[in-house]
Amino acid sequence: MDESILDGFRLAVQEQNLHVYGVRVEKQNGDGLTHFWRSNDAVNLYSASKTFTSLAVGICEEDGKLRLSDKVLDYFPEYRDAAAPGSGEIALRDLLHMASGKLEFWFGDLDCEKSSKDWAQLFFRVPVSRKPGECFHYSNACTYMLGRVVEKVTGKNVRDFLLPRLFAPLGIENPQWHTDPAGHTLAATQLYLTLDEFSRLGSLLLHGGEYGGKRLVGADYLRRLSSDCIDNRRPDADRESAAGYGYQVWRCSVPGTYRADGMYGQFCIILPEQGAAVTVTSHEEKAPNDIVRAVLHDLAPRLA
Repeated sequence: MDESILDGFRLAVQEQNLHVYGVRVEKQNGDGLTHFWRSNDAVNLYSASKTFTSLAVGICEEDGKLRLSDKVLDYFPEYRDAAAPGSGEIALRDLLHMASGKLEFWFGDLDCEKSSKDWAQLFFRVPVSRKPGECFHYSNACTYMLGRVVEKVTGKNVRDFLLPRLFAPLGIENPQWHTDPAGHTLAATQLYLTLDEFSRLGSLLLHGGEYGGKRLVGADYLRRLSSDCIDNRRPDADRESAAGYGYQVWRCSVPGTYRADGMYGQFCIILPEQGAAVTVTSHEEKAPNDIVRAVLHDLAPRLA
């Protein structure tokens, strides 16, 4: 792959003063190209971690361990008496869509109890303010609870479950993924990978759940990952954050494209029309979606 493919993107990074660490382009045919602005250190993927948790859910579904229609509270009967009214109506699909009806990023006023109480209990105690499944509200707690369900059905926290099922086959050895005080994987954030490791997610998604000739995630789940979406439009939302939200992935403004998305510009953008994935690590505090636009408008056209 000719390095000039990156010229437009690199110029956009320079002109807009975007704080990009590195970019990796993967083509479906196996070609690849990488450019670094700094060393290839492991970085916090922030909310791009959520997509890995979603894949754990998909693997468990393929294994027959859960269904997306399952009610979350059914996995935690020990907290049924403490749960706020309406909590029993929240399905796993609602968590994937950030549509639990609980309008808190974590646990709201109960955050002060995070050091002493089970976080699953805190989740169920948060009031249900909207009907589950109808209202998009971005929440780390939704992803965290997906991780707790994976742990319930497998007996392992998300990181340990994914080690032999996903990380090792992708060539990702011993990834760091932070936990809560009780040792449950945070699931929503704090997974640390290098650019090269992160880019293998893109290769996996491009190949419909296969990597190195081995199926790791069910093809049907990956089809629904970006096609079964909830409306996430808001009056003040950036266009790249208002095109629909799937199973812990964001649709982009260009039809058919979608991404894993972490704070400060940790992106794995899937470009089906070009048969490519573009992975970026960054620390862009002011305008991370400008990086997405640079990929879509300054890089993607050169991949056709």
